[in-house]
Amino acid sequence: MRLNKSLIRAIIILPVNVLIVIPCLLLWLTKNYNFACGIEYPWSLVIYFIGLMLAIPSLFVMFLTVRLFATKGEGTPAPWDPPKKFVVLGPYRYVRNPMLIGVLVFLLSEVLVFGSFSLFMLFVCFLAANMVYFPFVEEKGLEKRFGDPYLEYKRNVPRWIPRLKPWEKTTR
Repeated sequence: MRLNKSLIRAIIILPVNVLIVIPCLLLWLTKNYNFACGIEYPWSLVIYFIGLMLAIPSLFVMFLTVRLFATKGEGTPAPWDPPKKFVVLGPYRYVRNPMLIGVLVFLLSEVLVFGSFSLFMLFVCFLAANMVYFPFVEEKGLEKRFGDPYLEYKRNVPRWIPRLKPWEKTTR
């Protein structure tokens, strides 16, 4: 994967801000976290561990989807430089928004690790905003850009809950 300026800018502006900068600012401004909770309450250590274990696959999914957009789609996840080619590979064969699911799972892992209500509210707001944005903005743009192939994909691959089996495009 070649890291061009547009891809680096997209990574810095989008995931770095959403997953690192904004959560750190929220934690710093609100002082609403309980990072060392495992010492006082043993069950909290389990929650902390679950949070860490959720972060690992979510980072993998995010890396994989950004890589697919850059290499196969010839673009970035950013709206100003979207993929030029329609990508239906890897996790996109199971669910239409694996990148966003990766981001949401990572945000949830931060909620669990830091025990922060502020981060939970960030997670809820981010989820709500994307549940509106994707069907009313993102998908409409994809329908215009990719036409019938996207419409067929949309009919066969769910938006949020992954399929059990990968979708195979039927040839006619």
